[in-house]
Parts: sequence; structure tokens; C-alpha cells
Amino acid sequence: MQNKSIVLLLIFFIVFISKGSAQDQEKKEAGFIKIFNGENLQGWEGDTLYWRVENGILTGEVTAATILKRNSFIIWKNGQPADFELKVDYRVSALGNSGINYRSVLLDSTPFALKGYQADIDGEDNWSGQNYEERGREFLALRGQKVIIENDQKPLVIGNVGSKDSLQAFIKKEDWNRYHLIVKGHRMLHYINGVLMSDVTDNDNANRTLKGYIGVQVHVGPPMKIEYRNFMLKEL
Repeated sequence: MQNKSIVLLLIFFIVFISKGSAQDQEKKEAGFIKIFNGENLQGWEGDTLYWRVENGILTGEVTAATILKRNSFIIWKNGQPADFELKVDYRVSALGNSGINYRSVLLDSTPFALKGYQADIDGEDNWSGQNYEERGREFLALRGQKVIIENDQKPLVIGNVGSKDSLQAFIKKEDWNRYHLIVKGHRMLHYINGVLMSDVTDNDNANRTLKGYIGVQVHVGPPMKIEYRNFMLKEL
């Protein structure tokens, strides 16, 4: 009888803890909406030679038979957020190169191309976490840098958030990682697995953008694979 009581008590405790954890998670995600349904490409536009949905995952793949001549994006077409938070899980192959573009503009002359800020992702431990402007000013902040950009000036490093190598240690190789972007006003914070990777304040009136498209990328180079899941967006 005593053993049965202990078992029931343990079951109650596990259920109570699980319920609390679920409630805590719901609170953390409050205000976020899903922008990828995990079933199809509804709301997204890209080249289906490279992009598909597989087991609930948005998958971009370049094979030996489909080598790219230029970067190609799949673009979320249901909004152009200004101030927002974005959370998404990603997994990239060892030689993969990708990125999450935001506040970006479409290029009418080139299909599935974006110009704008990019939260970089790569499988070779070089660029993940940095802020790169696709088809624009290029490197705005390397991983570990805190940067300010003034009118028509090059990015000025005013501090650091850690060394490139120490921050890389928080990023899992060929496994799932969570990107968290906080973009508000002129400031852009890139977090991976809860760790701040780069911090940019863009005061360059002529070149910055204050709203635009979100998209993700397959990159020129060798065959690669990039996977995304749990796209969650909260506009601020």
C-alpha cells in the first residue's frame, strides 16, 4: 500500500512539473505567431528546385546536379515587419551556408533575390551569428562585435560581446540550434542558443532599412543542406 502511495505521489509530481513547464513555455511564446505551417509552402515563395517541406521542416538543398550561380531565397510574403522578434530553429550541413534575411527588399531584376540585413549561418564555424548585408554594405558586424554605423561611414566597432571562438562553442555542429533576432528601431541583436552573437546600431540614414521582407537562403558553393523549423514572429 505504501509503495502504491509513493508511485501515485511521483506521478502527480511529474504531471505537475510538466504542466508548469508547458505553461512557462506558453508565456515565453506569448505574442508570437507561426509563419511556417510545417505542411507546405503556403505564404512563402521560392524556387522549388531548391526548397521543399520534409517531415514538417522547411528544407533547402543544393545537389551536385543543381549547383547555384547565385544565392537563392525563399521569401515570406505575408508581411514586411519593421520592429520584431523572430525565433527559429536551424540545422546546417558541414559545408552549408545560409542566412535569415530581414528588413529586406525584393530585386525585380533577379528572381528569388533579396537585398538587406542577414543573420548569417554556416557549417564551417566562420560566420554564424554575424550581421551581413546581402547585396549591400556586406559585413556590418562579425561574430562577437558590437558596432555602430553612422551616415556614409564604415561600421565602427565600439565593443565586443565575446570572442569569435568562445561564442562558436555555444553553436552545435550539424545539429539543431535556435536563432533569436531582436530588431527594434536602429538596433539589431542576433542571439544563437540564448547567447548574444552580434549587436549592430545602424544610424546610416541613406543605407539602412526600417522594414522589409523575411527570407532564408541557399548559397553558392558546394552541395549543401539547410533546415528550418518553428518559425515564430512577434511584431513589436
